[in-house]
Amino acid sequence: MKKISTLLMGLLLCCGAVMAQGFNNAQAQADAQYIKDHYTKMEKLIPMRDGKKLFTSIYVPKDQSQKYGIVMTRTPYTVSPYGEAMRGTLGQNMLFAREGYIFVYQDVRGRYMSEGDFVNIRPQLGPNHGPKDIDESTDTYDTIDWLVKNVPGNNGRVGILGISYPGFYSTASLPNAHPALKAVSPQAPVTEWFKGDDFHHKGVFFEMDAFAFLTGFGVPRPKPILPQDIKNQIRTNVKDNYKFYLEQGALPNLKKNFLGDSVKFWDDMMNHPNYDEFWKARNILPHLTNIKPAVMTVGGFFDAEDAYGAQQVYKTIEKQNPQTVKNMLVLGPWFHGGWERGDGDIFGDINFGQKTSEYFRANIELPFFNYYLKDKGTMDLPEANIFITGSNEWKKFAKWPPQNTVEKTIYLQPNGKLSFSKPNVVNSFDQYMIDPSAPTPYQDGIQARRTREYMIDDQRFASRRPDVRTFQSDVLTDDITLTGPVMADLFASTTGTDADFVVKLIDVYPDDAPNPSPNPKGVIMAGYQMLVRGEIFRGKFRNSFEKPEPFVPGKVTEVKYDLPDVGHTFKKGHRMMIQVQHYWFPLGDRNPNKFVDINKAKDSDFQSATMRLYHDRTAPSNVKVTVLEN
Repeated sequence: MKKISTLLMGLLLCCGAVMAQGFNNAQAQADAQYIKDHYTKMEKLIPMRDGKKLFTSIYVPKDQSQKYGIVMTRTPYTVSPYGEAMRGTLGQNMLFAREGYIFVYQDVRGRYMSEGDFVNIRPQLGPNHGPKDIDESTDTYDTIDWLVKNVPGNNGRVGILGISYPGFYSTASLPNAHPALKAVSPQAPVTEWFKGDDFHHKGVFFEMDAFAFLTGFGVPRPKPILPQDIKNQIRTNVKDNYKFYLEQGALPNLKKNFLGDSVKFWDDMMNHPNYDEFWKARNILPHLTNIKPAVMTVGGFFDAEDAYGAQQVYKTIEKQNPQTVKNMLVLGPWFHGGWERGDGDIFGDINFGQKTSEYFRANIELPFFNYYLKDKGTMDLPEANIFITGSNEWKKFAKWPPQNTVEKTIYLQPNGKLSFSKPNVVNSFDQYMIDPSAPTPYQDGIQARRTREYMIDDQRFASRRPDVRTFQSDVLTDDITLTGPVMADLFASTTGTDADFVVKLIDVYPDDAPNPSPNPKGVIMAGYQMLVRGEIFRGKFRNSFEKPEPFVPGKVTEVKYDLPDVGHTFKKGHRMMIQVQHYWFPLGDRNPNKFVDINKAKDSDFQSATMRLYHDRTAPSNVKVTVLEN
C-alpha cells in the first residue's frame, strides 16, 4: 500500500508540473497575442552627440487616443528580435503592457546593431569634457531627447529600469539626467567590480563567473552584427566546476589554455590586481550627486551576482543628495532578477509562504512608475520595502537600515560556542591547516556552472570539513531579527604571508523541524543550516585595497570587513551559527597563502599554511550585527 501511495504521489506531482507548464505556455501565448494586437513596433538608429547611432526598438500602443509614458531599458545583451518580429511579452512584466506604456529597448554603444565601441562599465566623463565626448549618461540623455521629440503619443515623461548590467545603465542615467527622466529603477545594478559585484568580492577574483561570462560576452565585435552572426565565442566543456578549475591551476593558465588574445577585458583585469585608477574610474557611486529623478533601487538578499550593488546605490544616493530627492529601496528574498521571474515563493529549499515577486510587481514596481509617469495613484510607498526572511513578512521602514535598531556583537568562543558575551579566557584559538590543493568548496555536490542557490543552501557539508571552523549559539529563547549591516572582525595568524577569509552567518533549524510537503528533493530540514549571508575577503587588503600588505608569519592580525546587509529573523528554537573558512572554491580564485600578484602567480607559488583563529580576551574574533527592536 505504501508503494502504491508513493507512486500515486509521484504521478500527481508529475501531472501537476505538466498542468502548470501548460498553463504557463498558454499564458505566454496570450501575452504575445496581446502585444501583437495592441502595439506597433518601429526600429530606429538614434544619433548621439558624437555622430554614432544606437539601434533602438520602440513599441507604441496602437490606441492613440491618449498619451503614454515611456519605459526604457538599455542593454548590452541584445534587443532581439530584430526586424518585424515582436518581442513576445515586452519583458517579464505584462502589467506594464496592459497598463499602457511606450516601451523602448536599446543596444548600448558597440553592442550588436549599435555603432561605436563598447567599453565594459564605461567610466564617467570628468568635469572638463568636450561637447562631443560621451559616456553612458550622455548616450542616455541623447536617446531620451530624441524619443520625447519623435515618438508619437508620448507624454514627455520617461522612466528607466534594468536588471544587472542594464541595471548599471539605469544608474548611469542619473548623473546630469535629462529633464524628461522622471523615474529610474536600478535593479541588481552592476556597480563596483572590485569590492563587491560580479568579478571581484573584496579583492577576491570570482574566476568562475568571470571566465564563464567573458568567454561569451568579452569577444570583440568589429561592426554592428546580429546575434546569430557571432561565430567566435569560446567554448569549454565543464562537467564538474570544482575539478575543472582546480586542474587549471594558477590563473594565467586559463588565459593560456582557453582565451589567447581574444578577450581584452580579461587581460585588463589581470593587469590591475589592486584597486587602482582602472577600477576607481569604473565605480559610478561618486558620480551619484545632484540627482533629480525619483529612484527605486531593487535587490535580492540572495543575489549571487549584485547584492552589493543594489544596497550601495541606495545608500550612496541617500548620503550624497539632499533629502528632497525621492530615494527608495526594495530588498526581497530573491536570486538575481528573481523579482521579475517567477512567483518568488520558494528559493532553493526555503519556502517564504507567499508570492513575493508577484507582490512586488503589482504593489510596488507598477505603482512607482504609474505615479511618476502617468500621475496615477498616490506616492504612499515607504522609503524601504524589505522582506524579512525567517519570519517571512514584508516590513516597511522610513529608512534603511531602520532607525529602531541596536548594534550587538556575536563573539566566537572556545569549543565552537557562540554568544553575545565577550570571551574571558587567554591564549584561546583554533589551529588548522588550509591547503590550496584541496580548497573548501562553495557548495555541496557536483555542478557544471555556478548555481544561484548557493546563497541560501544548507551548510552542513562545510561544517564537516577540517578546514572550516563552526561556532554555534545555544537554542534561542526569543526571536532575533537582524536588519542591516554585518561586520566581521577576526583575529588570526598564519604561517603564510597571505590568506583569504570567508565568514558565513547561518540559521540552524531545530532537530524537529518538519520537512517540506511535498518534498520531491527529499530535503531534511531537521538541523538544516541555512546560509543567511556569506562573504569573502582577501587578507592582504585588510588595511587598503590600493596598497596590499603581507602578513607577518605567526603574528596575530586583525582582519575586519563588512558583509552585505541582511534582513532575517532567527526564530525561537533555532540557533545562530558563524562559520569561518579560507576558500570558497571555485567561486573565488585560490589564494596561494603567499604574498604575490595572484593574477600572475605560478603553480609553484601555492603552498599549505597553518591558520590560527583566536577567540580570547585580547583577540576576540566576532561578528557585529544590527538587531531590530520592537
